[in-house]
Amino acid sequence: MSFPLLTVTAVVPAAGAVVTAAVPAARKTAAKYTAVLFALATLVLAAVVLVRFDPDGARYQLTESHAWIKDFGLRYDLGVDGIGAVMVALTALLIPFVMLAGWHDADPMEETSSRWRPTQGFFALILLVEAMVVLSFEATDVFLFYIFFEAMLIPMYFLIGGFGDRAHAAGEEEAARQRSYAAVKFLLYNLAGGLIMLAAVIGLYTVTAHQLGTGTFSLPEILQARADGKLDIATSTERWLFLGFFFAFAVKAPLWPLHTWLPNAMGESTAPVAVLITAVVDKVGTFAMLRFCLQLFPEASKWATPVILVLALVSIVYGALLAVGQRDIKRLIAYASVSHFGFIILGIFAMTSQGQSGATLYMVNHGISTAALMLVAGFLITRRGSRLIADFGGVQKVAPVLAGTFLIGGLATLSLPGLAPFVSEFLVLVGTFARYPAIGIVATLGIVLAALYVLVLYQRTMTGPVKAGIEGMSDLKARELLVVTPLIALLLFLGVYPKPVTDIVNPSVHHTLSDVHKTDPKPALEAKK
Repeated sequence: MSFPLLTVTAVVPAAGAVVTAAVPAARKTAAKYTAVLFALATLVLAAVVLVRFDPDGARYQLTESHAWIKDFGLRYDLGVDGIGAVMVALTALLIPFVMLAGWHDADPMEETSSRWRPTQGFFALILLVEAMVVLSFEATDVFLFYIFFEAMLIPMYFLIGGFGDRAHAAGEEEAARQRSYAAVKFLLYNLAGGLIMLAAVIGLYTVTAHQLGTGTFSLPEILQARADGKLDIATSTERWLFLGFFFAFAVKAPLWPLHTWLPNAMGESTAPVAVLITAVVDKVGTFAMLRFCLQLFPEASKWATPVILVLALVSIVYGALLAVGQRDIKRLIAYASVSHFGFIILGIFAMTSQGQSGATLYMVNHGISTAALMLVAGFLITRRGSRLIADFGGVQKVAPVLAGTFLIGGLATLSLPGLAPFVSEFLVLVGTFARYPAIGIVATLGIVLAALYVLVLYQRTMTGPVKAGIEGMSDLKARELLVVTPLIALLLFLGVYPKPVTDIVNPSVHHTLSDVHKTDPKPALEAKK
């Protein structure tokens, strides 16, 4: 029996959550170090998964398969393709930085505060989210994926509702009310999507039971049955099943008009939890579109493509326009993420190798760039005690390193050439232009608007005269530099050399395009004279 590497990669953070939560209440620092050690151990295991994955090998590798509930066709099936391996690595990479950035975010509040902020609980919940997300990227059984897809909502609910930042313009009671509202909205939106998906999952099982004699949730088995002609889903049935899956993933992604929970959730969370939402949890939605929507329902995916492309285009422009008008730093970054997820979904449904490679690379690069920008913004907000852009000004004169790292994170967000997001955005646009030139042209408006909201944000917060309350602001400290420096280094490295990632994901992209029976459009050639 081979070593269950994928299971262990998920069990380590889950075990870490239990151990961290069990640390005595008085030993808060010990709990923090315990959580970080488990996160680093998970990172090592994720690196091993990435190294052991062979891009030229089988589609799904490091597989594990065990019977679970035989009567219902439920199995514990894990496996990673190139996209899954990269996403597991991204998740494991970001979690230690999230923890270090939130080192004091759950420390006890003042004696007069009525709120209880258990440090052990904060770090244990982060590890629990990591375990659920990793298993979502590894699951090749549809029902098993659904369980983890929904299970991650519970720890996220408590992180959003129980651990908001302390830089709130309202009083403590009003701040708590807004956090509670954001947490409930996050939970209800995602639960609604999950319930619709559950109906589609049951429908898929029913179809396989009717045609194959035995119902199954196994993604490889279903794909093989379709390839062999043993499973032929009726057109109308396939479309309804596709819509059930896609709705849940569009909520998680988040895609306009199902995005409205995101600005509330990110705005009311601490900066590290906001990173956890948009750079880690939300990626499960776009990943699942590639793994399940396109592979399970190829004809329905092609049928829905025109509408989805329009929704993605609206997300790009709408999110960017609302980011331009924001007065709250964290909500600005949230709406920018709505725009960026529009680009990712645009690349997925452009149905070209460049578009889907760019979308996958975009998931990685967006995770790193958003983490860099949001975490530095969190350091800035903590120092000033405010999230409002109008309360800042002249920061670069008193904290030049903080201002410089904020600028690099912002430039990455607007996809400046030389930084990692530029490559992925370029690939998405090239892949879209190849098949849908009109949509590609309109999508470039998102780039222009991104430059506007990022540069205006930097100008208003970092340049000009030093505003009251900024004079004594300290620059980044050693722990904060330890968070930001590796992220910036990755943005620079992947900006000039994305090949290590694209080499891993490209074979999986070609498999997915083959599932939907799509090939890259051939360029029109001028007739010979």
